[in-house]
Amino acid sequence: MKDNAYKFIAVVSLVYTVWAGFMSDVPHLPVLNETIRNLYFHVPMWFGMIILLFVSMWHSIKYLATSNTYHDIRAEMFARTGIVYGILGLLTGMVWAKFTWGEWWSNDPKQNASAIGLLLYFAYLILRNSFNEFSQKARISSVYNILAFMALIPLLFILPRLVDSLHPGNGGNPGFGNYDLDGRMRVVFYPAILGWTLLGVWITSLKVKFKIVEENLAEKQMIG
Repeated sequence: MKDNAYKFIAVVSLVYTVWAGFMSDVPHLPVLNETIRNLYFHVPMWFGMIILLFVSMWHSIKYLATSNTYHDIRAEMFARTGIVYGILGLLTGMVWAKFTWGEWWSNDPKQNASAIGLLLYFAYLILRNSFNEFSQKARISSVYNILAFMALIPLLFILPRLVDSLHPGNGGNPGFGNYDLDGRMRVVFYPAILGWTLLGVWITSLKVKFKIVEENLAEKQMIG
């Protein structure tokens, strides 16, 4: 029952987020207008991605310390789900940019840095598929995974702040919390982060189980 508690929280949070995200009152600000509702979908995707990729990195560290295959599987699956969240975050950001900045892709530093960050993790998946010997693949990809996450943080949170940017919270622009994330939005925004993140954990847990079953079946076939 305890193992299913987070699933229940995820479902309740997301049902509330979707309903309130489209039906609740929001501040009517110049330029943003109704597009501010995307805050409940775009930003939580990035929060979820960072959390999922952090967990992936943690399992890579655990694998290097223990050589336990379970940690390598979890590292890969959390990274895969994190990449999906990153893609969704990029796509929802492009939709928002179209209606507020006038272009799907304006070469904003935050957009470019996000794309580079995703490319780093696409390279992680390619790297994993370039080795046939498991222990070599697991060790090298674990080291790369750790370095990729360490590179991702400055890409998303430091470098865009050093140059001019249209993105809120970067390049001298105030963040949402400074001018428009009022009480009406906070009661939806925080459950949205919780719900989307827990959904990612749920999806990953299923992928881990499927991967373990595949590994066991492959091992039995080799023995047989």
